[in-house]
Amino acid sequence: MKDAARDAARDAPQRARELRAAAAQLDLPWARSAPARMIRENFMQFVMNPVLDYYAARRATGWERLAAIKGPVIMVANHASHMDTPVILSALPRRLRKRTAVAAAADYFYRNRFVAAAVSLFFNTVPIDRRGGGGLVKNTSHLDSLLDDGWNLLLYPEGTRRGNGTGRLRHGAAVLASHHNVSILPIHVSGTGEAMPPGQIWPKRLRGTLGLFTRRHRIEVEFGEPIPPQEDTAALFERVQSFFDANGDGTSRSPYRLRTRSAERSESTLEQ
Repeated sequence: MKDAARDAARDAPQRARELRAAAAQLDLPWARSAPARMIRENFMQFVMNPVLDYYAARRATGWERLAAIKGPVIMVANHASHMDTPVILSALPRRLRKRTAVAAAADYFYRNRFVAAAVSLFFNTVPIDRRGGGGLVKNTSHLDSLLDDGWNLLLYPEGTRRGNGTGRLRHGAAVLASHHNVSILPIHVSGTGEAMPPGQIWPKRLRGTLGLFTRRHRIEVEFGEPIPPQEDTAALFERVQSFFDANGDGTSRSPYRLRTRSAERSESTLEQ
């Protein structure tokens, strides 16, 4: 048993490199070509936005913080739903959206060639390996090449979707930012976890009064202050963590319901 454990520990670095290399080979560079970018932008404007508008009333705050972003940036966001990616992309200014690649789990989205091609085309995804640290090692990853070529990168540092609460964040984004001397843009999303929780393949509207009518979820995207790069990745990571901590408990419950309860309490107070 001990020999097996030692062998596994010895082989782990090599295995991680192999997993990262395999994820890089699944990448589809044609998805970042000019024709693909044009298709993607039209898909966002004429298909995805109308769909999102039917299921959710969306609001973005912190847009003024994006004006100073000139070069590539690493965006990090909490992850509660498959809706997070289209919601965040639609909230970004076009100048940033058209140069943003989204890190997607190779073991989930790239097992099927059709699915891989679809998510690459419509959301500009790039595969990462979650088991091997996400391919976040300098000079050995296709993510490094993307940043070097001026692409923004959207990462979910939790590594997976969580319906409620923010899970343990991984340090990969801080390492990448430090290595490439780029800023980190923290993003907090709320409401998607109720609109389309993990395990659900399509969003649903909220049930209205007496179940006769439905209404939209309220989804909010908050862009935080860009965090400048620094050599101390631990300190950089702490600043990212502090942003999510400042947004309460990190839950992705619908702000509509939270406001409704608050309004009810206010009305009750006034009546008294």
